[in-house]
Amino acid sequence: MFHERQPATVAHALTVDVEDWYHVCGAEQAAGERSGHQGRVLHTTSLVLDLLRSCGVRGTFFVLGSVASRYPELAPRIVAAGHELASHGWSHRLVTELSPQEFGDELLQTADLLEHQTGQRPRGFRAPRWSLSRQTIPWAFEILAQQGYRYDSSLTPLAMIGDPAGPRLPHRIETAAGTLWEIPPLVTSTPLGNLPTGGGWGFRFFPLAMIRHTLQVYQRQGGPGVLFMHPRELDPDGPRLRLGLLREFATYGPQSSAAGRLAALMRSFSFRPLGEQVALWQTAS
Repeated sequence: MFHERQPATVAHALTVDVEDWYHVCGAEQAAGERSGHQGRVLHTTSLVLDLLRSCGVRGTFFVLGSVASRYPELAPRIVAAGHELASHGWSHRLVTELSPQEFGDELLQTADLLEHQTGQRPRGFRAPRWSLSRQTIPWAFEILAQQGYRYDSSLTPLAMIGDPAGPRLPHRIETAAGTLWEIPPLVTSTPLGNLPTGGGWGFRFFPLAMIRHTLQVYQRQGGPGVLFMHPRELDPDGPRLRLGLLREFATYGPQSSAAGRLAALMRSFSFRPLGEQVALWQTAS
């Protein structure tokens, strides 16, 4: 586990899962391209880029391959703004639903496309809905290492969607094909368990002071705290799938924009892309 204690120099990370409003695991069959819904990802990603530019922050964008294919101007626009490209897979299917061959093919298809569009090959990966597991699909980490990935950000220390007893800080994962850095998203530890304050509905629901304090805790522990978001979170009036009350809240959160909170944190803390952070760790190790 990574425990370098440099509170004055620790930088956090702002990460973006670049997918459209209808990309909800298990629900895409009834939405998106298959039923003629109009995509909004170009508009909403522009909102994200404008926000980061106004705050002077460079982030990491985990781009869905099918989105990059449908909108070939999107990935070049992200790179031109100075941000890091990473992979979110191709189909937005849970990795647990893919065979090793399918997972490897999706990774390769996405990486080849992003490199063709931008000249940059992704070195980081995040699975849809945090669907990697060292216990049930350890082969996925070996495939990532085989294909030259340097880090993953898919293991969340939360109940239901991850391992609540898992590490909160970055740590190495050893595979037969090489070593990966695992960089979990930010959570707030409480006596009742970890809270999902790093992104999604939790980022907009819990007090901003709690999130700010959690970032300070990560700094003291050697961080970074990884915030994550989807472009749709800056589009509170955009369309929503009908998923049922609880799942709809968990997917979309409160009907409000995350922009104000993100801007406040980006102006209070230092941020750098995950790939640059990993390069620093590798240089120091």
